[in-house]
Amino acid sequence: MEQNYAFLHLIEECFLEKRKSQRALYEKFYGYGMSISLRYSNNRRDATEILNDSFLKVFTNLKRYDKSLPFKAWLRRIIINTSIDHFRKNERSVHQLTNDVAFVDTGTDIPVDHSIDVLPLLQKISPQYRIVFNLYVMEEYKHNEISEMLSISEGTSRSNLLRAKAKLKELIIKQYEENKTTATYGRFLQKY
Repeated sequence: MEQNYAFLHLIEECFLEKRKSQRALYEKFYGYGMSISLRYSNNRRDATEILNDSFLKVFTNLKRYDKSLPFKAWLRRIIINTSIDHFRKNERSVHQLTNDVAFVDTGTDIPVDHSIDVLPLLQKISPQYRIVFNLYVMEEYKHNEISEMLSISEGTSRSNLLRAKAKLKELIIKQYEENKTTATYGRFLQKY
């Protein structure tokens, strides 16, 4: 269990701004944090920026962390919020989200199959679709929550999710056609 005495001592040391302890905490959760950051970013450089910004927020706001709750959950929430901030700062000005796009069912409801590496494919879809996909599918937020977080309508959230799924399915099919010997993609496509 993460909340043992040694871990709580590490948190206390970080609270006292001891660099060695901060580095230890960063290294302990680097892989976990990077896996989340990569889902929300265009590339590894952006993911690293998101993760570093997230840890800066962690160290700045450590006094707000409730030690009776799992640290990973608190960190995850910070990374997601930092990813949304990064999206707003860097992508939204370039790729404006469509407001009140009609919800159209395209029949492309593909669940995430964790046996395939969807990350490179996910990074190929547009940022506004990717962020809604991640929030809805990976983080299990509802459309009304996503609309509040991103300041978009629920219809836009639904539309962006459908478009993300359609694009992701298109990329999976393309990947499979380019490399038909990849059994994982074959099994995935047979299911759907």
